[in-house]
Amino acid sequence: MMNRLDYLIEYLLKEDPQYSEMEIPSDLQGKRDLFRALRNVRPPKPVSEEFLQFQDEELRVQLQEKGIVALPDMPMQIWQGDITRLKIDAIVNAANSQMLGCFHPLHKCIDNAIHSAAGVQLREECHQLMLQQGHEEPTGQAKITKAYNLPCKYVIHTVGPIIPIGIPTEFQKEQLASCYRSIMSCADENHLESVAFCCISTGEFRFPNQLAAEIAVQTVKDYLTGHPDCSVKQVVFNVFKDIDKVIYQQLL
Repeated sequence: MMNRLDYLIEYLLKEDPQYSEMEIPSDLQGKRDLFRALRNVRPPKPVSEEFLQFQDEELRVQLQEKGIVALPDMPMQIWQGDITRLKIDAIVNAANSQMLGCFHPLHKCIDNAIHSAAGVQLREECHQLMLQQGHEEPTGQAKITKAYNLPCKYVIHTVGPIIPIGIPTEFQKEQLASCYRSIMSCADENHLESVAFCCISTGEFRFPNQLAAEIAVQTVKDYLTGHPDCSVKQVVFNVFKDIDKVIYQQLL
């Protein structure tokens, strides 16, 4: 395991001269943190097949250590924990308008967590999508990609509204609702049966937690009511913070 990590870290260090003198930690967690951080700051570009093989092996080991979670077959439910552990058709990523993942090393946002667990392939696929599109991703839409080393099958990316002072306008409320509608539509179009939503636009985007949850639940319910033939049969509202768990429990 240590030799594999050493190879991966040295490969990434050699890609960028500014990191050439960086010392590799001697402990396992230190090496894993450095491996993740180097991938976080790495721009999208090709890698060798050998790198992908070793990276995928390492990420599968880390996933097995975290544990894969398969949820009971329920139409609508809450699950608190790390969304990158869920074995489900699709998980939702709260992306930014660049759609390339978080470039801040070891940042605790969901965008960073998902890209880190998926591997460098996810950023490259997102990069190709954005090149084809030719402009930044608008707020309220959704794009689907493969999941690579995640236990889910796909990742659905959406850009939620940013609320600088924490008081959303009616337009921003509609933007958030559009995120949920677009994700449901994307999942339906791709014949997916299960989707795990994160708490889009809360946290650093500063959308109020209570209002965001109300919009999420109502929008998903409205979509399912208006689309009786929708392929999605299982909706999971994934929460990380205790406050969000309490809010969703009250709403559901």
